[in-house]
Amino acid sequence: MAVWTLGINHHTAPLDLRGRFAYAVDQIAPALQGLRESLSASNSNGPVETAILSTCNRTEIYCAAPAPLQSASLEWLARNGGMSARDLSQYAYTLDEDKAARHAFRVASGLDSMVLGEAQILGQMKNAVRVAEEAGALGTTLHQLFQRTFAVAKEVRSSTAIGEHSISMAAAAVRLASQLFEDFTKLKVLFVGAGEMIELVSTHFAAQQPHSMAVANRTLDRGEKLASKLGAQTLRIGDLPDLLHEFDIVVSCTASSVPIIGLGAVERALKRRRNKPIFMVDLAVPRDIEPEVKAQENVYLYTVDDLANVVQSGKAQRAAAVAQAEAIIDTGVTHFIRWMEMRNSQSATVPLIQQLHQQAQVWNQMEVARARKMLARGDDPEQVLQALANNLSKKLLHGAVTQLRNGDANERQQTAQMVSRMFLRGESPVSSKHH
Repeated sequence: MAVWTLGINHHTAPLDLRGRFAYAVDQIAPALQGLRESLSASNSNGPVETAILSTCNRTEIYCAAPAPLQSASLEWLARNGGMSARDLSQYAYTLDEDKAARHAFRVASGLDSMVLGEAQILGQMKNAVRVAEEAGALGTTLHQLFQRTFAVAKEVRSSTAIGEHSISMAAAAVRLASQLFEDFTKLKVLFVGAGEMIELVSTHFAAQQPHSMAVANRTLDRGEKLASKLGAQTLRIGDLPDLLHEFDIVVSCTASSVPIIGLGAVERALKRRRNKPIFMVDLAVPRDIEPEVKAQENVYLYTVDDLANVVQSGKAQRAAAVAQAEAIIDTGVTHFIRWMEMRNSQSATVPLIQQLHQQAQVWNQMEVARARKMLARGDDPEQVLQALANNLSKKLLHGAVTQLRNGDANERQQTAQMVSRMFLRGESPVSSKHH
């Protein structure tokens, strides 16, 4: 069984390119089906296992199949993002076997995140696995990989200080806003979206006790639920162009495939605000806010990539924790590869085991039929049983005895060692004669 990972992330691809390959939660199940169909068309040896992890920092495909199909998976991903496989390959990485396992362990442990040690990625990976499982895309191999991934990540977080001193994206956004505004109690804050990231960010901003907050979301029920927790008002996304000027801080993170805050709306808002500054954070991939907005005077727009420098602080303090985490991951990789080797070895011997069982069944049937004939003609039952046992023993030992008698010296020695392990419980044939 081959295992591999194909992906792009914040290390290898710019924000806008990552946006082309981002999948909303409701898009992953049909994408998995399309991926499996595409890979199955290139593989006739057995089922293909897949999972897709898509966050603001990465889109990754995890696969397991009887044969390696990395090229086919690259072509599928490129096609879905409207690129050629050749162009995408400049930004993508493909990792096989132990490297794929190591990457999964490092991602889940927060070692490959923009925020070193951040915990959110583990939940995102668990959600990706849940979706794949519900879609019927997981099999024994990927299930084992991800269960070991979660176990390693848990050990890393409980046994090391990897999460200490980390600055989350939410905290980084608040820090940047505090550099622009002195008094949060006079500010009005707008959150666009109501997902996990917005909920996290809103909690950090709420702790600064702004003058007021509002939540705009496509689904009113979810928006109202978050607004209720924050003591905020609820807005319709469609009303944003007319209300944008009321807010000093705008934080957006939706699953929209196109920007929902355009340059024109921001220009009108600035005019109505008489050029009072607006602090904007776009945490969405693809973007929620048109990139041209950043060029406007008195607009301070930050994307997930712009926050990278802020969240890098604290790395020196975590160097020792990283070394400890890598050691835990090394052990996890070793155990997973051993499991893979054992499973592949067992798979290779299954046909031989089946043949042995079939041959034994044939011998059983032959000797039982012979014993019945002997009983039918009145032979002594005790002699019949003894003949049955003797004949089965001869058939069982015939091949080994013949090899011991007829092979050359080297072959006889190897056969003797194998026969000793199989029939004499590890004792050598010579020592067994003395007991």
